[in-house]
Amino acid sequence: MEWREVVEHPSLKDLPFKIETNEWGKIMMAPASYAHGRYQARINGWFERHGEGDKTAVECPIQTSKGTRVADVVWASAAFHKKHGVRKPALPDSPEVVIEIESPSNSAAELEQKRLLYFEKGAEEFWLCDENGNMRFFNPDGELERSVLFGEFPEHIDIEPK
Repeated sequence: MEWREVVEHPSLKDLPFKIETNEWGKIMMAPASYAHGRYQARINGWFERHGEGDKTAVECPIQTSKGTRVADVVWASAAFHKKHGVRKPALPDSPEVVIEIESPSNSAAELEQKRLLYFEKGAEEFWLCDENGNMRFFNPDGELERSVLFGEFPEHIDIEPK
């Protein structure tokens, strides 16, 4: 199934799942959780507070060599937005920063595959937020101590209400 067909299919519009496709065009679903959404909001909020919010997206579909993967949060430069626009059902290239938030349904192998697929499509950094809010940062060469692009990004995200 092509991504546009997935997006436009009436029976898939209101599912409480994150939908992706694999390399054979089959739909894969993962259940959403409140904690997952809170991490997305906090990460996106950080970009908003630092004047970068107009360059972010949540639930961003990226066409990869193994189907359409939906990144939890992405940051893309103005040049990326100018090249690709914002009205595509799925991006043909990866934004510069792709952030995945680990869920109980994710395996380590799945997250590793996503990381490699995003780099294959041009990502400069891949960030991984674990289920406790601890952040890890990667570039195509491996793990980084901090983000090179956003070195001030926190190493831990707290989702508990104050």
